[in-house]
Amino acid sequence: MIARYLPALGALVLAAVLTLVATTTPWPLAPDRPAGEFSAGRAMADIRVIAAAPHPAGSAADLALQDWLARRLAGLGMTVRVDRFAPDPLHIARNIEWGSAADRPRLLTNLIAVLPGRDRTLPALALMAHHDSVAGSPGAADDGAGLAAILETVRAVASGPRPARDLLVIFTDGEEIGLDGARHFFAGNPPPVDPARDHIGALINLEARGGGGRATLFQTANANGESVALAARALRHPAGSSLAVYLYRVLPNDTDLTEALPWMATRGVAAYNFAFIGRPGLYHSPKATADRLDQGSLQDIGAQTLDLTRALLVAPALPRPAPDLVFFDLFGCALVTLPTYAGWFLLAAALVAISAIWRGRGRGRGHPRAALGGAGRMLGLAGLTTLLVMAANLVSFHVGGPNYYDRLAATPWLEAMAAAAALTAFFVVIGRWRPGRAALAGAFVPLWLMAVLLQALAPVAAYVLVLPVLLAALTAMLPPGRWGTPLAVLMAGVVTGYQFVLGHEMLQAVGSDLPLVVFLPLMLATLAILPLWQPFSRRARRVVVLGCVVAALGLALGIRAAPIADTIPHYTKVR
Repeated sequence: MIARYLPALGALVLAAVLTLVATTTPWPLAPDRPAGEFSAGRAMADIRVIAAAPHPAGSAADLALQDWLARRLAGLGMTVRVDRFAPDPLHIARNIEWGSAADRPRLLTNLIAVLPGRDRTLPALALMAHHDSVAGSPGAADDGAGLAAILETVRAVASGPRPARDLLVIFTDGEEIGLDGARHFFAGNPPPVDPARDHIGALINLEARGGGGRATLFQTANANGESVALAARALRHPAGSSLAVYLYRVLPNDTDLTEALPWMATRGVAAYNFAFIGRPGLYHSPKATADRLDQGSLQDIGAQTLDLTRALLVAPALPRPAPDLVFFDLFGCALVTLPTYAGWFLLAAALVAISAIWRGRGRGRGHPRAALGGAGRMLGLAGLTTLLVMAANLVSFHVGGPNYYDRLAATPWLEAMAAAAALTAFFVVIGRWRPGRAALAGAFVPLWLMAVLLQALAPVAAYVLVLPVLLAALTAMLPPGRWGTPLAVLMAGVVTGYQFVLGHEMLQAVGSDLPLVVFLPLMLATLAILPLWQPFSRRARRVVVLGCVVAALGLALGIRAAPIADTIPHYTKVR
């Protein structure tokens, strides 16, 4: 009896293992590692200085940090220049809650440092991070991790042969009050434009929103084909996707790279933006100390930065504009790249596979009504998941409404709540269903049509639908038996594992308030599992559904009843 559930269970176990592989940060390397390696242990010594106290723009603590950073850069063999400029008065006024009038900065300071290459005429590679924190936060991650990762990267590069091209470091000021330092450097606002700007041929920016998690390549310049191809060759343990790049282009979020992109577009300069967003409760938090920073995340962002820095420094020519690539990391093991037009061929292959499922032998072959039923059941799964996730979110809100930073702190619990709501919908809609061939083919149709639409509107992001639909359809075509079942388990596990990772990343990035980030991975995982699925009995389904409802409701009420997190910034308005 239990044996019939083993294939689906095996796929889920494999999916869980792959999820852990993809989302676990690397082990931080000790300070005694060889000089050419990136060591989080060495970088942590810098973090403890940087994050010793809050250092908002213009504060005495930030002035002391600037002096320390200048000495630290000079000690690495770099020529350091201090560039002072006036902040935007509107940004200062907007951030009045961060201090009294006497605390408002009158001058901001960018630090520009150069490690000379063998050929000073070659375009330089620039590494950028911001040295100011928000008021009240030590900023160990935002952006202490970026500063320390750059310092350790420069140290590792300087320990080897002199690079071919200049390595430029830009530590900007005023990022937290409105990207002022980057705007001054790249746009000359306030004037003048920094003279080092036009020497840059490629730029890597480092950021953080939280205190842990995998470091992800989440933003590039437009026409990123050559730059992504180089990253795919250089990064040994990559994380990133063209989906993240697409979403960041359309969302109203900014980093220092935002101010650089207009100039970069006119010059065809390559750009990379890395950040980690795990432990989101530490974002702008007074608890964002060195001791709370995930050293694995520091190792991750630093090792990827060093890999990419070395590749760019030795490249005969820096990447130039080329058509955007579709890219994604395969569970942190490799960066897969595809041309955008490949999506149309994959969609055609998926349609052929779905047609083969429809025509294949077996129960329910070729019945249009059954196919409509399969499509309707998948749409019902999406609709019920949406309703349950929205209801759970409403229950979880504190009296008086949600607080943004408190919700960030509750992210792990919100993920569990959303998962319980999604499982409730799954067992209600799918729990007792054993589709025939026509119904199974019909189940693919809504997601295939969604994939076609996404391929037409956003081809760099469409892979997130196109590839799972194709692989799930191929899984459904495999005959059960000695080799077919193990291969189906493997393919279903890979597809489902990627959906687990995608759901986790999307819930961290945008929260559980957007049901799409829950029901879309659920539907794709369901397609992959369906060929292996064995229906539950009425009683078993009833028990599982009741357990999932109790879990979702209990988690929602627990989040609602919990006190406001002690990690929220002091300037946030608690309602």
